[in-house]
Amino acid sequence: MSIQNTEELVTRLQKLGVSENKAKESVANKKLRKNVELILDGVQVEVDKPTGTLLFSLASQITPKAAPHAKFISDAIIRGDIQSTAQLSAGIKFAETHSSDVSLNCAEFKKACGIGVTVSRDDIVKYVSCLLQGLGSELTEKRYSLLGAILGKTRAGQGVENAPEDVKSFANERLKWANPAIVKEVVDEQMLTLLGPKDERDAPKKVPKAKKEAKQALTKKDSEPEINIADEKVVADLLDRMFYEGEMAKLHKPGGNPQIDPALMEQHLKETRGQVLTRFPPEPNGLLHIGHAKAINVDFGYARVHKGSCCLRYDDTNPEAEEERYFTSILENVQWLGFEPSRVTHSSDYFQRLYDVAVDLIKRDLAYVDHSTGAEIKEQRGGENRGPRFDSPYRNRPVKESLREFERMKNGEYEEGEAVLRMKMDMQNGNPQFWDLVAYRVLKAAHHRTGTKWVIYPTYDFTHCLVDSFENITHSLCTLEFRLSRESYYWLCDAARVYKPVQFEFGRLSITNTVLSKRKLLKLVNQGLVRNWDDPRLYTLVGLRRRGFPPQAINAFVRELGVTTSNSTIRASRLENKVREYLNETTDRVMAVMDPLPVIISNLPEDYEEILEIPNHPRIPSKGKHKTIFSSKIYIDREDFRPEGSKDYYRLAPGKNLGLLQVPYPIRYESHTTDHDGHVVAVRCRYENDLEKFSKPKTYVQWLSQRHCMNIEARMYNSLFLHENPNEVQPDFLADINPDSLQIKEQAKVEANFANYAQKALEAIEAGGLKYVRTKVEKEMATDAELKCVEELKFQFLRIGYFVVDPLSDLENGKIVASKIVGLKEDKGKQN
Repeated sequence: MSIQNTEELVTRLQKLGVSENKAKESVANKKLRKNVELILDGVQVEVDKPTGTLLFSLASQITPKAAPHAKFISDAIIRGDIQSTAQLSAGIKFAETHSSDVSLNCAEFKKACGIGVTVSRDDIVKYVSCLLQGLGSELTEKRYSLLGAILGKTRAGQGVENAPEDVKSFANERLKWANPAIVKEVVDEQMLTLLGPKDERDAPKKVPKAKKEAKQALTKKDSEPEINIADEKVVADLLDRMFYEGEMAKLHKPGGNPQIDPALMEQHLKETRGQVLTRFPPEPNGLLHIGHAKAINVDFGYARVHKGSCCLRYDDTNPEAEEERYFTSILENVQWLGFEPSRVTHSSDYFQRLYDVAVDLIKRDLAYVDHSTGAEIKEQRGGENRGPRFDSPYRNRPVKESLREFERMKNGEYEEGEAVLRMKMDMQNGNPQFWDLVAYRVLKAAHHRTGTKWVIYPTYDFTHCLVDSFENITHSLCTLEFRLSRESYYWLCDAARVYKPVQFEFGRLSITNTVLSKRKLLKLVNQGLVRNWDDPRLYTLVGLRRRGFPPQAINAFVRELGVTTSNSTIRASRLENKVREYLNETTDRVMAVMDPLPVIISNLPEDYEEILEIPNHPRIPSKGKHKTIFSSKIYIDREDFRPEGSKDYYRLAPGKNLGLLQVPYPIRYESHTTDHDGHVVAVRCRYENDLEKFSKPKTYVQWLSQRHCMNIEARMYNSLFLHENPNEVQPDFLADINPDSLQIKEQAKVEANFANYAQKALEAIEAGGLKYVRTKVEKEMATDAELKCVEELKFQFLRIGYFVVDPLSDLENGKIVASKIVGLKEDKGKQN
């Protein structure tokens, strides 16, 4: 008998070992309460805490398909047959494969759940020993920081590919039934034996305290420990952690997903040989953005970590919106991030096969041609007011009639909107993805690849799961907006009687201070508010690439976030921090001034010159040094001088001296001149090299010799929008455009030595067998070839920020356009 009283339910849950707060939360959740009642109805005896914990887990995890067999599973828990969460998960999966009117076979159930399987400690010790030996020098170098990844491998039964056959057999068949606590204990013991106790090498690196303003700007969730993301091994380790820890560590092995017909799995394994196969399936109707960088890392990364393969599949079922440049750019973006597809496919490769499946569904009365209008279909599904749902008047038309009408659709006898093919699903199901989804529509548009062969095109809902099946995908990884589609995905695979992959949804990545929707990005481009899709202020991947964001930093950013089952919006500053960390380790330092102010050093001869050597990187001697010349006439940045000083201003001003980076002595203010508008046009100073003692300056700034520098155009990029969420601004997001998102410094200057970098880049391009090309039109998108010519030319302009040479530059003639990538950490609040 069902327990209706809330207090009684809470009390019963507490007797299972559930805390009072958790019990109340569970009972308040309508869906979970129903499961709790279902499970508790079958518990008529007192149970100990471990058993109670498993029973509550059953209530939390049981699926609608397994629910009819809940009593069978709970009895197995109470008897002590099921003793671990792994066995419980296996029991639920087993129950899902049996209809509600079929009793579970006890022997088959026990086999599926590993009941009675013996896992000795010796077996675990032998497996862990092989696992740790296989890590080799990596374990010695990374020591205890690998613990999480190692435990992830034990949960997946991985890491022993080169071990003896008995160990591999144990890992594949029996390890999953081992007690996790014993596995952890064995891992700890063997790591202690191999590495000794933890010492200072295992202590987390201390992170310098951030400034107060930075602390206030970041939430706890936004902060993360600093790591050297310029180290390829570190970034690769982050990829391992994405999949060996958290939700994705729980995903099935190939062959572990039940099928409506076991023969389908047999054929699948025969064709794939048990390999993990994933795919990255973008629609070629726009360019990729930062959110896709996460999807690319998940799709390609999961396959890479599990020694499988990932293909790039263009979901090209909407010919009206597809363009060649989108196809090209998507592949270039994937490769730029460091991944290579195992093959490139298109949904259009399968148009005939998809059509054949549709015909087969009609023949088996699982699909029908509907002549309802779009508005009528919407009303059938409940309309705007979510009223009662009802069947289309065409739903039960004769099969022969639908076959004839579908043939007429294919032959172009209907115009767009006059007929669609709908799947006969379940209009009364609570999931909107079961309301007789459209499988085909008439679309009289030439296709990028098939030309005018087809005038009907399959929808995403029909195409996606079937092509996953045709390509033997083992793990169909997608973002959370497709959660409701999972059940219809499975329904269609079963209805079509084809192999059924497993769909897993992960949280989508969003970034503050930008927009990512294709519609809004297109609006920005079409209205001329940005240069093009690759404008450095956009978070498209082509925009970030042109901005100078290194792919290694983007990968480290998304990998550190990990894979969760909830959507997240991350502050743009967190991505910028990753970029800054990478560039800090990899870029040469040069001096530049954005707004040059002439300084004349009065006590040096007119022709005075002194050669100075400047380290290319202060902490990496191997990067070498370069020479620059100090002379009697220099430039400093205009912001480093004030005609009136103050106690809290430490740069050049009346009565103050100023240090020049790498110059032995400071300069001291003498006078300045202005134009007729009162603007300072020059400053006279004294070089304090003739004093036995001089007061040490409180600030050192960058400078340039007027005779030994070159002109550049510097583009200072800031956030395109003023607020974190532009979509909340009224009347629309366009009202939030930041008028100062781009500032162009046409008179900026940089060390003359900068020309050497340009020359070396040209020599490297030629040595690589490439031809130097550049973007010649301001609003044209830079090509992959043009970006490759300049994207390694990244520098830290001392005290200003990190810059990259833009493809608009003419390296051959020394005309440089440099774009600011990110500022230095000290940029915020720099007042003195």
